[in-house]
Amino acid sequence: MKHLLRTQGHLLGLISLMFLIFFGQCLLGREAYLQWMTVPDKIIEAWHHLLTGDFSAIDFRTFSSLLTYAFLHADIEHVTFNMIYFWIFGALLVELLGWRWMLLIFGVTAVGGSLCHVLMNRTSTVPMLGASGALMGFEGAYLALAVRWTLPDPHVWPIASPIPPSRLALLAVLGVTFDYLAIMQGQDTGTAYGAHIGGFTTGLVFAALAAPRPTGRTVRRR
Repeated sequence: MKHLLRTQGHLLGLISLMFLIFFGQCLLGREAYLQWMTVPDKIIEAWHHLLTGDFSAIDFRTFSSLLTYAFLHADIEHVTFNMIYFWIFGALLVELLGWRWMLLIFGVTAVGGSLCHVLMNRTSTVPMLGASGALMGFEGAYLALAVRWTLPDPHVWPIASPIPPSRLALLAVLGVTFDYLAIMQGQDTGTAYGAHIGGFTTGLVFAALAAPRPTGRTVRRR
């Protein structure tokens, strides 16, 4: 456990923060955090204000929601399932790249996911929240690393045995494939599929172009 806290402390801290924020949401009510959710038509409006030179502090706060939405969740099921997969792929990124890169990928892919959602739903007034865009970003980043490098078999606590990297990479591909199919079929389930695809694509491209060589003696270029 001490080793886990030492190597994964920053990721565990981020996950704990997610749960603390969720409990705060439950106590304060929706109106207290509504302004921190991403609303596509408000983002587009703030963008027009920026272009016309009529940018204000309110617009700045609106733009900040492109990141802050990722710290909010709709219900206990939403935050719990997100954090399970967030832990699995986040822990892998910490092991391969370190906690600083994990946090950087989280921020970059959260914004990439919300921007994709906004571009696909420009006139929508429905607020979006949830860390799934960044979660998909972690999956996309891991896929990029698995394609570029021969990675060691990951052992993610509490899974008892190592998992082949190809199997986790396939899981990432299947996840984003379901999102593409849902969009093509016009499904309206209340899920921000655009954020999933945007986060995944951002993580994939960002890790492919910018991420350093993963750590570990068994890591080698393909």
